[in-house]
Amino acid sequence: MTDTGRDEAPSTGAGWGWIIAYGVSSALFGLAALLWPFPATIAATFVIGIAFVVTGVFSLVAGLRGTGAESRGYSLLLGALSIVAGVVMIARPLTGAISLTIVVASWLLLRGGLEIMLGFRMRRRRWLMVLLGLINILLALLIIGTVPFSALTLPGFILGVSFLFGGVAAILAGMDHRSGASPFTFPA
Repeated sequence: MTDTGRDEAPSTGAGWGWIIAYGVSSALFGLAALLWPFPATIAATFVIGIAFVVTGVFSLVAGLRGTGAESRGYSLLLGALSIVAGVVMIARPLTGAISLTIVVASWLLLRGGLEIMLGFRMRRRRWLMVLLGLINILLALLIIGTVPFSALTLPGFILGVSFLFGGVAAILAGMDHRSGASPFTFPA
């Protein structure tokens, strides 16, 4: 065997502290977003606005520098729209938050309709899929009926739940890894 000068691969359990630290920080951010959903909504809208501007600039550059005639127009239009949407979200985060909330409500409404249609085509547990569709439609109507209030808090709550549960999952994975298991296992 030749000596490559490299250390052996890390043993199982190495790095568990970093995984737990990530989980704790994620859970704390999630908890903060749940406790203060309005500032979390504004922060999320601002970050999404920045992402829109950055991707819009790249799309414009791709459209200007690209050689494929069929995609240049698409790239230029997408880039311009992304930059405009991003600037609006950054300059007017409440407007951006309302837009995000309407998109979430629309998604729930469409998803609910599709789930009901699928439920009627199912042979087993039809009632469960139809019920899920009805719940999603009711949630969408609740959101739409409470705009703009729901727009001030809904994105923050969604962000909070995601960060909190993601953090708890990372903490548990880090604890498993500390005891010798692989931190993130997938079925073979």
